[in-house]
Amino acid sequence: MAVRALWYSRGTLRLLDQRRLPGARRVLALTRVAEVAEAIRTMAVRGAPAIGVAAAYGMALASRERGRTPESAARLLGSTRPTANDLFVGIEEVRRAWADGADPLRAADAYKDRIVGECRAIGEAGADLFDRRRRVLTHCNAGALATVEWGTALAPLRVAFGRGVPLFVWVDETRPLLQGARLTAWELAREGIPHAVISDNAAGHFMHTGEVDAVIVGADRIARNGDFANKIGTYEKAVLAHENGLPFYVAAPFSTFDGSCADGAHIPVEERAGREVTELGGRPLAPRASPARNPAFDVTPARYVTGFVTPAGVVRPSTVARLAGRSGLRAYRVGTGAPRSGRAP
Repeated sequence: MAVRALWYSRGTLRLLDQRRLPGARRVLALTRVAEVAEAIRTMAVRGAPAIGVAAAYGMALASRERGRTPESAARLLGSTRPTANDLFVGIEEVRRAWADGADPLRAADAYKDRIVGECRAIGEAGADLFDRRRRVLTHCNAGALATVEWGTALAPLRVAFGRGVPLFVWVDETRPLLQGARLTAWELAREGIPHAVISDNAAGHFMHTGEVDAVIVGADRIARNGDFANKIGTYEKAVLAHENGLPFYVAAPFSTFDGSCADGAHIPVEERAGREVTELGGRPLAPRASPARNPAFDVTPARYVTGFVTPAGVVRPSTVARLAGRSGLRAYRVGTGAPRSGRAP
């Protein structure tokens, strides 16, 4: 892939610092679990699958620190960001291996390889959805930067474009941290995929004027009933897509599905510092005396989702509810009945 969000080499986890893009390409070199926790907390690395992999390697680094236990390392990393289910899956994969006496680094490598493979499978599973619906809107960044490689929402678009489909991508800027304008647009520009950045509040206009054919987003946690959390503003896009008769897809690896969460009301929603809303690059956008609220995510009800694009194929929200059960969709694999690819369910 043209972009890799993170990689591990010779005792060091290296992260592409996403706070600096697109202006500067800076790689962080992390050797201690506390450094990994801080990188996740401050969004040097972000995107649910990517922070899960970063946390897995953070656990592996912690296993080399004198006095560290699997439990203390898991608590530190788990305290960083509450919404993304992948964070806790990545932590648990390595915590269990470490506690059982297995090699934590080997467990982290295996988890990373699995996420990369699942994201590639998402691309193959969802590409056919965009054979004819070629003007696609996406929100936030769900590309390689958010997932190590390939992406979730961007993976089917990458595969379709590679097959010669003449796609055009509407890129929501994604306030307040502009992950769409800064990161998604950067990825698309590097790969030559036609696109345009739009303000978040312009999406409804382009849907209403018939210039959008479909919407696809990633997710940070998906409940058993198909409700899901994603970057703030996603709920609005789902409602607008429904109002305008457009299909709305959610792309995610198995680690994003939380079988222990009954519905969206039980998904924890992170709220970040208000200054992310009232400042831009340290410069004030609002009166200093004005407070701000800054939920980082919102929850979209399953009724607005046309289909979930998973490594096993495109599935209906009702299928997610049936499959997740108590153990979650992570246990669900190719060959259990869901189509590997296809058009909208």
